[in-house]
This record gives sequence, C-alpha cells and structure tokens, in this order.
Amino acid sequence: MRPPRWLTFCALRPPAVFLLWTLLCAASAVAQDSASGDPASAPDSPASEPLRLARFDLDATPPVGSMMAYDRVVRHDELGLRCRGIVLLGAEQPIVLCAIDWIGVGNESQDVFKRVLAEAAGTTPERVAVHALHQHDAPRCDFGAEQVLHEAGISDLGPHDASFARSWLKKLKPAVAASLEQTVPITHAGFGVANVEQVASNRRILNDQGVVRAVRYTTCTDPDLRAEPEGVVDPELSALSFWNDDQSVAVLTYYATHPQSYYRTGVPSSDFPGIARFLRGQELPTALHVHFTGAGGNIGAGKYNDGSKENRVLLAGRVAAAMKQAFDNTERFPLSAQDIGWTTQGVALPPAEHLDADALRQQLSGPTPTNTIQASTRLAYLRRYERGEKILLQCLRVGDVRILHLPGELFVEYQLAAKAMRSDLHVAMAAYGDYGTAYIGTAEAYSQGGYETSPRATCVDQRAEPILMDAMAKLLEAAPPAQAAAARAPQTKTNTETNTNINTKTTNAANHTETAE
Repeated sequence: MRPPRWLTFCALRPPAVFLLWTLLCAASAVAQDSASGDPASAPDSPASEPLRLARFDLDATPPVGSMMAYDRVVRHDELGLRCRGIVLLGAEQPIVLCAIDWIGVGNESQDVFKRVLAEAAGTTPERVAVHALHQHDAPRCDFGAEQVLHEAGISDLGPHDASFARSWLKKLKPAVAASLEQTVPITHAGFGVANVEQVASNRRILNDQGVVRAVRYTTCTDPDLRAEPEGVVDPELSALSFWNDDQSVAVLTYYATHPQSYYRTGVPSSDFPGIARFLRGQELPTALHVHFTGAGGNIGAGKYNDGSKENRVLLAGRVAAAMKQAFDNTERFPLSAQDIGWTTQGVALPPAEHLDADALRQQLSGPTPTNTIQASTRLAYLRRYERGEKILLQCLRVGDVRILHLPGELFVEYQLAAKAMRSDLHVAMAAYGDYGTAYIGTAEAYSQGGYETSPRATCVDQRAEPILMDAMAKLLEAAPPAQAAAARAPQTKTNTETNTNINTKTTNAANHTETAE
C-alpha cells in the first residue's frame, strides 16, 4: 500500500521543514475553527469585546451678563448648571446620552449638539440623545430661531442670542473626547424604582364638563388650588445603573415633573432636581449621577409649593430620597454587548393651524416687531416641518430595560401609556429632547382648553398623539393602545370654543410671567 503523499513529503524533507509544515497545518485548523463562529475560539471578535463606559461632566453656566430664558445673569450661586452624560462603547457604534441643565435645546440646536457629541465619541448623530432638564433660570438654545431673527434684521435677540452656547459647544467636544481616554469596564446593569412623595401634581384642574377651569402652576399661591387632588401623575422615579463588578459607575434617573420651585432670580439654578442630584453624588461618589426629566408637561409641584424659598430644599430632599430608594431597590444583572440595543423612529408632527408663516413673519417685520421670541421659535419649527426634517425618537435597550427618548414638553399620559404598552419590561422615559415642539398634549387635552394646549404654548395639535403612540409602540415592539386609534377621530371642540369656558382665575394666570413654563 502506498503511503500518503503528505507523509512522503515530510519524510523526504529535513526536520525543520517538517516542523514548519506542522505549524502551518495547526494554523489552518485554528482558522477553520474561527470561521465556524465559535465565540470561544474567536476572542478578538467584536461581539466578545467587553462593554466600556465613558463619563463626562462639565459646567454649563452662562457668565454674568449673559441672557437666560427670561433674564440676564446677575450673579452666580453655590450650584451652577451642569451638562452630564455617558458614552456606551462595545455594542456596535457608541451610544451617547446627554442631559443639560438648560430650559430647552430645540430645532437646529438639536442637530448641532448631536453632531458635536457624535464627532467627539466617534459615532453618528442618530445614536446621540440630547435632553434638557427644563430648569427656568437657565439658557435656552435654538439656532433656528436665532437665524429667523437675523433674517428679519432684529438686533435684540433676547434669549435666542446663542453666542454663549456657541462658545460653550467648543468646550463640550474636547471634554467628551477626553472622557474616552478614561473608560471603565461594565460588567452589570441594574434597574430600580421608587415613588416620589409630595412633589408631583397635575397642573390642569378640570370642571365638571371636563374643561380646564384653572392651571396649578409649579408655584401656586392659591390654597384652594393646592387643596385639589394630585390628579394624574406618574409617581415613580426610575434608576438605571451601570456597574463594574460590585462598584456602581453611573446612575441615570428619570422622573416626570416640571423642575421649578421658584425662578426669575437672575441666578442660574439647577433647582430642586439639581440639588437632589448633588446630594446623591455626595452619598455615592463612585458613580456619575445623570438625571433626566420625564414627560412632565402637565405636571408640576404646585400642590406642594406655595413659592416659599425653603420649599426648594424640601422638594430636593424628597426627590433625593426616592433616588436613593430606587438605587437601593436595584436588581442587577450581567451585561454583554448583545444586551445593548438602539433603535430610532423618525416622526413628523404636523404644525398646529395657528402656525401661519405669513402671520409670524408679519410679527417680525416693521419698525416695532412684536412677540419676537415666540414668533421666531414657531417659524423655525414650521420651516423644519416644511423641509421634511423629522424628529428622531430613540429607544435604548439594556437587557429587559427600555428607555424612550422623546421630544418636547410631553404630557405624562404618554409616559404612562409607554409603560402600559410593555408591562413585561422596565420602561422609563426622558422627555424634553427637541424643544422645538414646545408642549405636546394628548388629543383630548387639545379639546379641554388650558394654557399648555393654547396657541401661545404649543406648536402642534391633537394629530400628534396617534403619531407618537404609533412610534412608541414600534420602538417598544408593542401594539399601540386602543386610545391611539380613537385619537384619530376629529375633535368636537376647539381651543377657541373651550377657552371661553376658562374662568377669570385661569385667564389672569395665563397673563402672568410664570405661564412661560
């Protein structure tokens, strides 16, 4: 019997050649094992790379003399404004989550923020979420509205003077890039919830006909309105945490309420959520604490806040207590790249009928322009819609946790609906993303009157609800709730019809400066 050719080859060659041939055969076998897709034999594959997390935190306080949402900065206080966030690495392209202590970042400013953060983190803008906490002694940022004012020849840009924001953005990019040089491995994630006691209350007080008869703002001096029930709220504060073995690295919290105790002071303030965040940072300094405001468009602290200055610390203590309890209630679970996901849905929310381009331009023209701040913001939103630019809704998946990232001053019913869609999962929401929409009420709310759904407070109308509900359902891989279909039906009442039913107390409140909430 003739011996195999490979044996003959080896026998006729020197020992060194035989050794070389043996090594080549072994290498070929390893390559075949790697091609088979066995993770154990492919330690260098992207799927087996460990998750890592970068943390960034920088001051976002405007200087003395700079314009905030309502007033110029007259001095600085003990706690300024922060911009905080994380970068998740190791699960496809990096994911960036950013929360800033400003009143809002809207329209073109969202594009710029996301582009800057994406370039710093080495990802795409679609994988970046930017949210404001919505404190009121803080800047607003809307490059689109600023451009509208420039085109109209208006020199007094007021809160749309973006000179500070532009200079500050030049600091944001290197800060985030530097954070990537100090990443931390992530082995586990965790999720916990706790109820916040005596902070949130619904702002919209209805009469027996279901029409708004009064608005209970975040500072409420009327004892009768404070005596009204809390109304529809979401009392839960959710905490998503990331861990390196037994050490917490970052804690992200979510709670739905307007974040004001008092404002119009001329002093930049992160208000009671910022104080609560600070307290938690002192108690748990190993972790970066990042807070997001949930769907709190129709929610405030009015029932528990008569405007007394000491209430700021009381409210902060209650939120901090819930932050701690949610963290203590956390259930941890091992985390790998396969457990992380990021999905998006682009939506176009039709402008409300009161957004008339010619009428808005008329307000900005002539020797004495009127209502320039609101008109420029509305016109900027209308232009983006007409150009076909969509608002991006996003969803972060971390194991059985889902975090929805949504725009505007959403009503709390959207957050409650999202949780109901997937009661089998842990769902939380960050709102106040793209601030260009302003308030986003439910379809029913637009027929009830009240400040939040009035022409002076919102850029959209009842058509927003089914669009958002459908998009949330897709992000959560759930069936839309039945009420979304009902919301498509034409409404029998308009804001004009119902506003006549609002009593004098509400009308007077609507003329107060606090209504810019």
